[in-house]
Amino acid sequence: MEFQTVNPATGEVTARYLTMETGEVNAIAAASDRAFRHWRKLTVAERAPFFIKLATVLREHADAWARLITVEMGKTIGESRAEVEKCAWMAEVYADKAAGWLQDEEVVADGQRHIVTFEPLGVILSVMPWNYPFWQALRFAVPSLLAGNTSLLKHASNVTGCAFAIEEAFRLAEFPENVFRTIVPDYETISDLIASDVVQGVSLTGSTEVGRKIGAEAGRSLKKVVLELGGSDPFIVLEDADIDFAARGAVAGRMVAAGQSCIASKRFIVIESVAEQFAARFAELMGELKMGDPLDEQTQVGTIVNEFALKELEDQLAQAVELGARVLCGGKRRPGKGFFFEPTVVIDTTAEMRIVTEEVFGPIAPIIVVKDESEAIAVANASEFGLGGSIWTRDLDRGVAVARQVESGTLFVNSFTKSDPRMPFGGIKNSGLGRELSHFGLKEFVNIKGVNVYGHG
Repeated sequence: MEFQTVNPATGEVTARYLTMETGEVNAIAAASDRAFRHWRKLTVAERAPFFIKLATVLREHADAWARLITVEMGKTIGESRAEVEKCAWMAEVYADKAAGWLQDEEVVADGQRHIVTFEPLGVILSVMPWNYPFWQALRFAVPSLLAGNTSLLKHASNVTGCAFAIEEAFRLAEFPENVFRTIVPDYETISDLIASDVVQGVSLTGSTEVGRKIGAEAGRSLKKVVLELGGSDPFIVLEDADIDFAARGAVAGRMVAAGQSCIASKRFIVIESVAEQFAARFAELMGELKMGDPLDEQTQVGTIVNEFALKELEDQLAQAVELGARVLCGGKRRPGKGFFFEPTVVIDTTAEMRIVTEEVFGPIAPIIVVKDESEAIAVANASEFGLGGSIWTRDLDRGVAVARQVESGTLFVNSFTKSDPRMPFGGIKNSGLGRELSHFGLKEFVNIKGVNVYGHG
């Protein structure tokens, strides 16, 4: 079946691809399995130099691959370039730390010696989204491969060019053949792969709905799965916060990838004594952002991914306004070609509004006014999601205390949510299960084996 990729800034078709036949996908998977038999025999120290070379390759091709990201999914060229650089940095961090993170652990028990080892599982399938086409794929692949696994990437169809560019990056870094491969299958073939004896685990980043489907497929075959799903991150502004600092953080946290990020700040929960001041400053700063051609270095806000997503934003906002919400800035799509939606701040919101209860994948920021800290925590936790979140306060100890009470996989005090290869990343509730990044992510797709030694005589 033929499909096409479209530039969301212009609506123009950029490339056409064919879905791979089942036989071709199975042949690639079998080749990946054969490659695993050799790759796993290398020590972590022997694998690490490949990832240093990968970082070099990513930086050498950063301009071309950043442009590809922008043309395929619409984020600004500055964001795309930063994404490629972050991937290179992550590869270097793992190359430096993986050997220590995966070294055997000695345990004192009732025998002479007890050892915990971390051994690779085999071929791991990753199913990845379009919003961070390089970062999401490599965030999984780098630790998985360093642990000794091999990988198959099934990427979102609208970033197929990025998927093949990532495969090319591994080739240029001179990884052994078939250690990392991109596949372009249909859903039935994915299901068959998960059920096969070749694939030993699955990592998915995507929506909660898709996560349930992939998780069910993996569960039927007793395959290890890591799911990083949707989010509706709370952004809590306490009454002692630096309001200008918090408002600037709110803009940065909401507008990453034009708001199309699982970990974008999405619910702005503000103590009533500072709500008016915060809302005014937030709306002022959002209204100053320059939206336009994402390939223009001066552009600060890129596009929404497609017409369907744009219409969903319009519907979510319209329902809120109908129920009494007020739009302080923005609030509509930009006329003309491309899929652009203005940075939008909304106040007088209630729990019945979709912009509060649902994950809003775009630049709409609802402000929720609460009486005090206790209510802020309760509102933050009144969500099906639990991915990220932030607390803004001058009192750092208070910020940590509030963070401990918010139901989420990661919390930040005086910073918006972001990922770092040295810290674990993932969600709870309908935001997923398992962890990526840090030594926790490195050990998700390994056999944690106990070796117990006893004497005799």
